[in-house]
Amino acid sequence: MKLQRVLQYAQNLLQMSIAEGDIAVDATAGNGHDTLFLANLVGDDGYVYAFDVQKEAVNATLHRLLDHSLEHRALVLRDGHENIGKYVTKPVAGAIFNLGYLPGSDHSIITKPNTTIQALESLLPLLKIGGVIVLVVYHGHDGGKEERDEVIRFVSELPQKSVHVLKYEFLNQKNEPPFVIALEKVKELPKGS
Repeated sequence: MKLQRVLQYAQNLLQMSIAEGDIAVDATAGNGHDTLFLANLVGDDGYVYAFDVQKEAVNATLHRLLDHSLEHRALVLRDGHENIGKYVTKPVAGAIFNLGYLPGSDHSIITKPNTTIQALESLLPLLKIGGVIVLVVYHGHDGGKEERDEVIRFVSELPQKSVHVLKYEFLNQKNEPPFVIALEKVKELPKGS
């Protein structure tokens, strides 16, 4: 057996929960790698909603989809993931977040704990039973530890009968390596949670 790296593991979780015809969400489109990955999973009958606040990220994601002739499978929105609920109304099979900043761009533009938690609060009711939300948590930058701690606090308080919460990380790697938090919905959430 070979342990999967963080990004491999994140993709594997999404592959297990998303099928052709499903709806998926890329909450942090970035350079479009995850949006493309999701577009391949949902097929021509499914759809991906991708969000990013940065114009360069939206453009990079659109170009990546165009390069693979998959632009018809996704809507790339220049908006924050906290607004997912304004666009996504159908059941979601899987979603991914890459928390932190866009590699190769302005490192002062980062995901924030309050908007990430808002996005999770919007997504959880939409998530199908058996659906998965994957968060790849990059926390080695200014503001990263605050977001990491707030997100961990939030997901740790989710009702265990409704959502299974997993943390996958390598403990002996240097320089604050990213880790995965995965949320699997196993039952509808109680009202008010």
